[in-house]
Amino acid sequence: MTLSYWEIKSWLTNVDYTIVGSGIVGLNCALQLKTRFPKANILILEKGTLPQGASTKNAGFACFGSLSEIVDDLKTHTEQEVLDLVQKRVNGLQKLRENLGDKTIDYQQLGGYELFNTSGDLFETCLEQKTLVNNLLKPVFGDNVFSLKDNTFGFNNIKNQYCFNQYEGQIDTGRMMEALLQKALLKGVKILNNVSVSNFSEDANAVKVETNQFSFSTSKLLIATNGFASVLNIPEVKPARAQVLITKPIKNLHIKGTFHLDEGYYYFRNIDSRILFGGGRNLDFKGEETTVLTQTDLIQNTLESLLKTTILPNTPFEVEHRWSGIMGVGSQKKPIVKQLSNNVFCGVRLGGMGVAIGSLIGEELANLIE
Repeated sequence: MTLSYWEIKSWLTNVDYTIVGSGIVGLNCALQLKTRFPKANILILEKGTLPQGASTKNAGFACFGSLSEIVDDLKTHTEQEVLDLVQKRVNGLQKLRENLGDKTIDYQQLGGYELFNTSGDLFETCLEQKTLVNNLLKPVFGDNVFSLKDNTFGFNNIKNQYCFNQYEGQIDTGRMMEALLQKALLKGVKILNNVSVSNFSEDANAVKVETNQFSFSTSKLLIATNGFASVLNIPEVKPARAQVLITKPIKNLHIKGTFHLDEGYYYFRNIDSRILFGGGRNLDFKGEETTVLTQTDLIQNTLESLLKTTILPNTPFEVEHRWSGIMGVGSQKKPIVKQLSNNVFCGVRLGGMGVAIGSLIGEELANLIE
């Protein structure tokens, strides 16, 4: 692509900070850089027409971990590490709500429910750990987080009690990202879409960035591509595809809230009189370790089957639409926010908690700049 003099002069000259990825992390990073350095020339490069990974494709859960997820985390993390993880997610959600406003993102605290299969002993294990986890999280919430509720929504093939989280909420993902993009543009941040970074190299004072469209130099490069981080040689992050479907509107839909099933590998919620349902990565971990935004019959058929047999057993429905998003996961739950070299930094590996911690990680990434 041959650029004009004007294009080079206005968009690609004297760039102070270039951010790769216009998702939750990238946009919050840009906003924090603008707060710290109001006169800085900030450019965001986005490979998609819209943010390509998970920021516009997630289920909109304002959550910080179901009981079974926290119980599982306690097997591989210390109690303090788990407490720190939850605190970070809570702080991140608070920051998101403060930055954009509950009305803007349609935040609703309807509570979160964890459903348990009738087979296996996960429910009993979680019951045994419930008091311990509630006590562990009391410094964050000041009250018990998890309690039991009866199966009032009429789900099938599950235990007759849910684990209820009174603090969990939901947001409208599209409205959140629209508001973030608008805020960044109003602050003078430049965003170029359909530009993917293929390579970068640095000398003492600058980073040369090569893309599918052009090459240019920037003083600092900040990588906020999460699930796509391995493409830019950050090996600690693996992509994890999340497949989703949504029904057509259902008359008199009585299901309200956010719902987790099978240790959080399945999740569903109400939105606009529809059920949005995603997950199933555990059916094919290796196959879902991909950056390809397609769907598979194995997972989509399982989602549809669970809708029929478990979630909406007595309600006719039609699936209207299906899509996928790409998360960034790794051996640890802790995000990676660090300086990679003199002028290159990254904020990645959000572990499927982008809505909760994306705002915070974006700020932390910007604050690495001295």
